[in-house]
Amino acid sequence: MTAEIPQSQSIHGLKKDCLSYGEVIAQSFAVIAPTTVPAAVLGLIFASSGSGTWLSFLLGMIGLLFVGININQFARRSASPGSLYSYIVKGLGPTAGVLCGWGLLLAYLFTGMSTLCGFAIFSQKLLGYVGIHTHILTLFAVGAAGAWYVAFKDIQLSAKMMLVLEALSIGSILLLGAIIWVQKGFAIDMSQLTLKGSTPGGITMGIVLVVFSFSGFESSTSLGDEAKNPLRSIPKSVLQSTLMAGIFFMVMAYLEIVGFSGTGVDLGKTEAPLDFLAHQAGVDFLGLLISGGACLSFISCTLACINPTARVFFLMARHGLFHTSLGKTHEANLTPDTAIALCALITFLVPASLNIFGVKAFDSQGYFGTICTYGFLLVYILVSIAAPVYLYRLKKLRTRDVVFSVVGVAFMLLPVLGTVGIPGSTLFPPPSGPTNAFPYLFLLYLAAGTGWFFFQRMRYPKMVRRMERSIDAIHASFDNRENL
Repeated sequence: MTAEIPQSQSIHGLKKDCLSYGEVIAQSFAVIAPTTVPAAVLGLIFASSGSGTWLSFLLGMIGLLFVGININQFARRSASPGSLYSYIVKGLGPTAGVLCGWGLLLAYLFTGMSTLCGFAIFSQKLLGYVGIHTHILTLFAVGAAGAWYVAFKDIQLSAKMMLVLEALSIGSILLLGAIIWVQKGFAIDMSQLTLKGSTPGGITMGIVLVVFSFSGFESSTSLGDEAKNPLRSIPKSVLQSTLMAGIFFMVMAYLEIVGFSGTGVDLGKTEAPLDFLAHQAGVDFLGLLISGGACLSFISCTLACINPTARVFFLMARHGLFHTSLGKTHEANLTPDTAIALCALITFLVPASLNIFGVKAFDSQGYFGTICTYGFLLVYILVSIAAPVYLYRLKKLRTRDVVFSVVGVAFMLLPVLGTVGIPGSTLFPPPSGPTNAFPYLFLLYLAAGTGWFFFQRMRYPKMVRRMERSIDAIHASFDNRENL
């Protein structure tokens, strides 16, 4: 006799229907971590795109909206904690799905490690202003422990915390942008509107970095059990988080370039452009506030990465790919507590170990940020391929769905070429060391993950069929709730 599931629990034992739309979109927004782009990344994009930086953001956003449309072919019909892993199992089969699962785990974990490094760097800087000097390992531990506790305690607490932190951070940056534009007399920068000095190759290279800036926009798909009305709220969050982040990036790109014009300082070579602009505008306190906001945004992103990583671990464990303890939930909190603890521990141990061996947090941040993109790109390409296959099986495939798939894959190939490089190409030159080894390490990681899947498959021949039945059951439970 099967035990009755309490009304507060989903079929997976997670807290059921508890997240509002605002809390769902906060998950995607927090992994994108929009604050960090104008605070740290925009200068790198400007170095490639110049006055066409806003156009690189626009084109990158359009490409990811196509990927989002492909994701939503699944998200409008079913929802589960497995995120894109369960979608790709449904569309392309278990092997491709497991490949996606390993890609997601790497993508979210390394994003969390990168932002944990950012949190430690900014915290050290802020504490230095008041004469407090703390070892970077202590800040790694504080950040990871704080993110673990909030993720473990309550998914609603996680979502509300991420929503508040990102709103405060983005608000302070927009305020600085408004002050800059007022002081410039609401100037219309014709050099940007006419793309003066920019080249097609430079704008294309800028798109590579722009796509990285949006990575994680799909992470709300891991809240399938916990979101209210998931077939509506999750698809909306996937597209709207991309659209809102894109508009924010374009506005700040325009205003930062306007702010740097006439100063004699190169935006492309400035490590902390918002601090510089705040000083130029005579509002140094706002620069300090923005640095604090960036610090909070980094830790919010670390928390936001632990949430979906734990849920992918959770569902994969329930399918027999990991130890069964990872597929259980906390009796009172209804969170995947063991999986959350494992994710927080890995997020702390890797950057801490590199630091012990002499790798600086700033360098680690860049390395982790590069590595995580391989996982995201793999997943975005797979889901764009899976979408029309899935629709064909449902007998709902239209010509435009094929177009969306092809365009989504094509856009994702740009950053693939940018990260791997083409020997002898000036547009996509191969990266220098040590990043030139990262693609091979990623392929080795995927080979190990796939090998483990085949090993488990031989040990438990019924595992694949159980996985397929489990995901089919999730889809079947939503058959009467489609929002088409």
